[in-house]
Amino acid sequence: MNASPELSFEDMLRIRLEVLRREHRDLDDAIAALEAGGRGDQLTLRRLKKQKLCLKDQIVKIEDQLIPDIIA
Repeated sequence: MNASPELSFEDMLRIRLEVLRREHRDLDDAIAALEAGGRGDQLTLRRLKKQKLCLKDQIVKIEDQLIPDIIA
């Protein structure tokens, strides 16, 4: 029962991945609300969508690190 209190690198990646996914969902909800309400100006919507794409890129990068390549 001498478990290390420190997280492994993979555990840290999984936590980061979950945080990024949550932020991505939140941005998606915010964009949808702005578009539905007609309150958002185009610049704000464009910035939010760009930020959402950035998050998606980070998510894919971490997923690639966590999922090993399978050579067929």
